[in-house]
Amino acid sequence: MEADLDTTVSNAPKPRLRGDYAGIGPDYATEQRWDAYSAEAHALWRRLYARQMKLVPRYACDAYLRSLGALDVAQGIPRFDDVSTALYAATGWRLVAVPGLIPDLVFFEHLANRRFPVTCWLRRPEEFDYIVEPDVFHDFFGHVPLLFDPVYADYMQAYGKGGVKAARLDALTFLARLYWYTVEFGLMRTPQGLRVYGAGILSSGGEIVYAIESPQPRRIVFDLERLLRTEYRIDRFQDTYFVIGDFAQLIADTAPDFTALYERVRTLPVFAPDAAAPRDALLPAEAS
Repeated sequence: MEADLDTTVSNAPKPRLRGDYAGIGPDYATEQRWDAYSAEAHALWRRLYARQMKLVPRYACDAYLRSLGALDVAQGIPRFDDVSTALYAATGWRLVAVPGLIPDLVFFEHLANRRFPVTCWLRRPEEFDYIVEPDVFHDFFGHVPLLFDPVYADYMQAYGKGGVKAARLDALTFLARLYWYTVEFGLMRTPQGLRVYGAGILSSGGEIVYAIESPQPRRIVFDLERLLRTEYRIDRFQDTYFVIGDFAQLIADTAPDFTALYERVRTLPVFAPDAAAPRDALLPAEAS
């Protein structure tokens, strides 16, 4: 996923969505059909993988690097079933093949049951640097390695349960912002400096450097209420990133019941993606 993607879509499928939605079940699950991938698709995967492997050792968080290093996926599009076996043994999660974007509630229910939806199709060669919908490279390379981390895996399940509840409370806008600024575009402060854990950055050849080194974006120490009030753009690199200390902090800060928080945030002004707020605690860019 590059800087322009959303991860779920209400009322999917919509016109012009990529992927084959014929024959899907109520949970939008489908077959990966690994044998149908062409030699050209596997070659494109290898190119994408090689590009990111020149970057992630410098910019990704340690938990991601440990898990990615244990996965043997450099030579071609992975088989979901094989990875699911190892993932279930590690954290109780499984991968579910889906045709592409799926409805919000279906997505949340998968996460709440420790199932991660992974898109089957791969981008075209001309989309090497930019793609509008999440493909298998974004979903797998960006998201799957961190599901092997027990603390992060628990956060993802809790997010799914929170999403099911938010749907009942008409609060999906707020949960979308939480997902965007943590799971997709989150940064972490480590003893080695700022590092990436957001999948949208990890799978991007350009934003992974920009997010850490550019002086342009605002890097705000994680503030849940501020985050829930902050809009985002899907058509460019991010104007704002939120920075956690570790995954334990992320779980602790998002564990309380959000019901009262949703009601309070509804009454407050919304921040534009590039807006400043008086109480923002900002972190500088890292030197290259």
